[in-house]
Amino acid sequence: MNKGRLEAFSDGVFAIIITIMVLDLRVPPGPSLEALRSTVPVFLSYVLSFVYVGIYWNNHHHLLHASERVSGPILWANLHLLFWLSLAPFATRWVGENYNAPWPIALYGLMLLFAGLAYFILTKALIAHHGASSRLATSIGKDRKGLASVIIYVIAIPLAFVWPKAAYGCYIFVAVIWLLPDRRIERPAK
Repeated sequence: MNKGRLEAFSDGVFAIIITIMVLDLRVPPGPSLEALRSTVPVFLSYVLSFVYVGIYWNNHHHLLHASERVSGPILWANLHLLFWLSLAPFATRWVGENYNAPWPIALYGLMLLFAGLAYFILTKALIAHHGASSRLATSIGKDRKGLASVIIYVIAIPLAFVWPKAAYGCYIFVAVIWLLPDRRIERPAK
């Protein structure tokens, strides 16, 4: 099956997610700097979520670029990923408005964890479809970054209840390690 429809649909969903998140940003309740300061937590949660959605979009693009075709299970794995990412606007707004509360911070981490697991599942489905010796499979390798991300999320979620700032630090750290997509996928096949 051609991958074009999957790419087009996914790009549309990524765009909608980002649009919904930016529409949730509100104008400060007054013209003063103090009023602007009250919006900082919501804005910072938007920035972090925008970065995450951008990372997923970028890496999704590279993943599909290295793929030649898709199958029914791949379509479902892709929808699974898009489902978890579609919760980003809700999680972003809740954590932005309750930035010191453990439950919103933990829920944000759960959304990130399940999106990470869904991306892993999508990757494995694509590799299974293309074969263990495919360009995609050799490019992904053991996926240490993916495994490290999941472990960090699993640590950060309960950490939200005892040290919220450390949980945020974990989420930011994972974003930093994923900012650049895996360049091995971009290398031409030999």
